[in-house]
Amino acid sequence: MVKKISMLFPLWAILASFFAYFQPEVVVGFKSWIIPLLVFIMFCMGITLKIEDFKRVLKRPKIIAITTLLQFLLMPLAAFIISKFLNFSTELLVGMVLVGAVSGGTASNVIAFLAKADVALSITMTVVSTLLSIVVTPYLALLYVGQTVPVPVLSMLLSTMKIVLLPVLLGVIINHFFHKYIAKREELFALLSIVSIIFIIAIVIGLNQERISTIAISMFIGVILHNFIGLFGGYYIAKLLGYEHKVCKTVAIEVGMQNSGLAVALATKYFTPLSALPGAIFSIWHNISGSIIAGYWSKKA
Repeated sequence: MVKKISMLFPLWAILASFFAYFQPEVVVGFKSWIIPLLVFIMFCMGITLKIEDFKRVLKRPKIIAITTLLQFLLMPLAAFIISKFLNFSTELLVGMVLVGAVSGGTASNVIAFLAKADVALSITMTVVSTLLSIVVTPYLALLYVGQTVPVPVLSMLLSTMKIVLLPVLLGVIINHFFHKYIAKREELFALLSIVSIIFIIAIVIGLNQERISTIAISMFIGVILHNFIGLFGGYYIAKLLGYEHKVCKTVAIEVGMQNSGLAVALATKYFTPLSALPGAIFSIWHNISGSIIAGYWSKKA
């Protein structure tokens, strides 16, 4: 039963998206649930991991470095080229570049878990790129936009600690002491994660319903292309470098899924509300595309 529901994950995500778009009033009241649900999902991931998983990851600094380089080289460059090609206004170009210049998002860890990728590697990559983004994101903004964007350093680090590290660490500790009990219920944790991420997608779409209904099709195309380049480029560059399928999946998800929430916050604070639009649309789309690719890869696995 759990496997059947997991395989239909992309379908549930799309149906939830349509429902939230046409009935936003049903889900917008749950806005405050987004962070607790993310924390819960990270805990569900952590409880399926062992300390040995992270020890194994730290022995592979090369792939972490490659992924981080792809994150900060491929994504902002792709955003800039797409914006120029589709003739976006300066404000939308700024928003696209900010999406490309930020770190990997927490959602990448969730999708890696559901896609049966290397979750420990994904979490490590997210933490590394988040720490580096403190320095790298402002300079990328300066390079492509011509304006230095201050990054909320302490806020980012605290958010990463609360949403990613602490719940994962708690899950790993519980798994360490109660592994025999947990191992029999791993599918249940996967199911709870799926239900949670679908609910988050619905809330995000409900909150952005008015924006979605007023933007041009070219904006959607730009965001979809940007996400696709990250997923496709991440997977096949890792594959060309000789890495196994599981690692290639992890790199693709990490590169293709950005911390769009941070991009929205930076755009709103330092530019204009219109500059926040690409980040808002990206946050919706990468969850949908991520759920589709996770459903395909988990089924294939």
